[in-house]
Amino acid sequence: MGPNFLECDRDQVLLLPPSLREWLPAGHLAWFVIDAVERLDLSAFYGGYRVDGQGRAAHEPSMMVALLLYSYAVGERSSRRIERRCVEDVATRVICANRAPDHTTIARFRQRHEDALAELFGEVLWLCADAGLVRVGVIAVDGTKAPGQRVASRHARLRADRARDPRARRRRRRRGGRALRRGARR
Repeated sequence: MGPNFLECDRDQVLLLPPSLREWLPAGHLAWFVIDAVERLDLSAFYGGYRVDGQGRAAHEPSMMVALLLYSYAVGERSSRRIERRCVEDVATRVICANRAPDHTTIARFRQRHEDALAELFGEVLWLCADAGLVRVGVIAVDGTKAPGQRVASRHARLRADRARDPRARRRRRRRGGRALRRGARR
């Protein structure tokens, strides 16, 4: 007896439309993610599941990995929003084979397989680079903070304008006098 998983059959024939393959165009990102996940070594994800078929059926790990990869690719990281997309978004429904994993299931899968997912993202990045979807390079960020030239020159210009404007000087003097009067009352 093999592992006990909920079936993930994307070729399941439905009434309207007759096939999940017809829901999205051929070059859609969801198909690329599904194909990329099929090429990856997912043995680290399958290792934690029972092979005797006992217990409640789990979602197919390859489907969960594809769901997370696609969600991250479209900028969605919240488990609750990913769950909502599994119901509302056609591409995500195709990836999940029309199943909707609960947000807790998504979060626990992510937590349980955190190290394996981190390694997998590097592999996916190289697959994307090979396919010409991304350009891989090194980005270095320096933590030095300095005001921009426009900002610094703007502040200098404002100070100079205020120094030349006699009304601004009078207003500053009045404010200073008010502060002195308030201080004398106390």
